[in-house]
Amino acid sequence: MEDSLKKRKLDETVNNQTPLFSSEEELKSLLDPLGKNQLIDLLAKLGCQYLQIAEEIKRVATSDPVHRKLFVRGLSWNTTSETLCAEFRVHGEIEEGAVIVDKATGKSRGYGFITYKHMESAQSALSAPTKMIDGRMAVCSLACEGLSNANATPDQANRKLYIGGLSPETTNEMLLNFFSRHGEIEEGSVAYDKETNKSRGFGFVTYKKVEAAKKAIDDPQKILGGRNITVKLADTNKNKLVQLPLPMPFASQPGQVHVSTPPVGYVYPQPGGTYPGNAYPVPQVQTPSYGHVAVKNDGIGGYPYYVAKQ
Repeated sequence: MEDSLKKRKLDETVNNQTPLFSSEEELKSLLDPLGKNQLIDLLAKLGCQYLQIAEEIKRVATSDPVHRKLFVRGLSWNTTSETLCAEFRVHGEIEEGAVIVDKATGKSRGYGFITYKHMESAQSALSAPTKMIDGRMAVCSLACEGLSNANATPDQANRKLYIGGLSPETTNEMLLNFFSRHGEIEEGSVAYDKETNKSRGFGFVTYKKVEAAKKAIDDPQKILGGRNITVKLADTNKNKLVQLPLPMPFASQPGQVHVSTPPVGYVYPQPGGTYPGNAYPVPQVQTPSYGHVAVKNDGIGGYPYYVAKQ
């Protein structure tokens, strides 16, 4: 009873207090110089003290689906939308979820999206981003980061390995179990043909730490499924220079007219110099005289021919 009276008096005191700021703009001008971390700490502190502020923070954060929509990559070609939603439903209520399929063939494109109803559910799923779904290790991230690859760390090139020479019988589980002895794996799978769903003989493994990737490369025991396999950095060939043929500036395809492009800043036509009319006189050409030539009309084929006069 006493607690309720104290709370009522506190509410009355707060409601009857004179506001410190005459307008919302005045308060904004005070908050504007603060940094992001300062604002986060301030709102977190106020949210813990006042329930109304905490509810408002939650409402604003949840209203934007960008904080609730996940991009899931590395899915098996056989994974359906129902299977995908079932795997992610453990984190909370799903508003929408689907595997993206090719419009022409109707087959999965290997990725999908999950949109949760609440932001907390998305954060829970992101806390454990890797999941084994239908025998493949799928990885989730915020959709706004996953599509632009913004979540890729600078050292990913030193953590991602290319695994070649795999046996057709080597599965994703076998691949992950073999390489997990060197360290924790972020993601990895065997590359499968989209049409036949058969192994293409290679795969990829991405470790969480660079040290684990180095151990895998330096490991002399590289036999998996009865075969000697190749282990190297996946981005090894990206740093090599490729010499491309230079385009022929005046080459054109048959039946096409080549249109030359004038240099930048060049204007056609360029004015030429002016010269007086008598500066360059036209030379006089003398026509030779054929006064000592006779014409006969009984030449070969009826054509006349000329002979010199005697």
